[in-house]
Amino acid sequence: MFKAFTTTLTTAIIALAAALVPAHAAKANPHATSRDFIPPAAPSPDAAPDKDLPNLGRDKHGLPFYHPKQMNRVVRTTAYTHSESDHIAYGPKSASGTYLKYTEEVRSAAADWSVYPLGTRFRIKGEPYTYIVDDYGSALVGTATIDIYHPTKALMRKWATRIVEIEVIEWGSPTRSMQQLAGRRGYKHCRRMYAALERQMQAAQQNRG
Repeated sequence: MFKAFTTTLTTAIIALAAALVPAHAAKANPHATSRDFIPPAAPSPDAAPDKDLPNLGRDKHGLPFYHPKQMNRVVRTTAYTHSESDHIAYGPKSASGTYLKYTEEVRSAAADWSVYPLGTRFRIKGEPYTYIVDDYGSALVGTATIDIYHPTKALMRKWATRIVEIEVIEWGSPTRSMQQLAGRRGYKHCRRMYAALERQMQAAQQNRG
């Protein structure tokens, strides 16, 4: 009798614990089909900021903000996953509303959209993947850091923080970035990105004029 009672109680506790976990947090990511990554190669000296282009300064980590004309650049990268406490509310979805990608061809990344606009595509030296900026994070705003998505905490920790060389192969759209951010300006980091993009577009219009 007591054994049956404890079994029933244990089952009830497990069921309650499962019910308290958000449903989206338990979902697997259907766009994360790869199980590892190829370590990137060391950056080359040629990826240093071009002295013939305007100096745009450095971020709080000491890494340079490169001029958009320079496609090869050395950047600080960090790692994140969708099961972290600050991302769990969104599940395996990006800020753009799509599933975060982690395949043998395409992988997701987060950045300050005023530095790397939504849709920016790049490659990391030594790796075969194409990365696409489809996400952002409050800690990235005001920096040149790129956050690389990984589907598990083990892979996230394996990547950790790395200084890598990237090649931008296609710039994203500032207009699309602003459209996505327009309704989210109640959040400080979204407001900052929107304002920075607005200043950039105003400066571009003045230069054309």
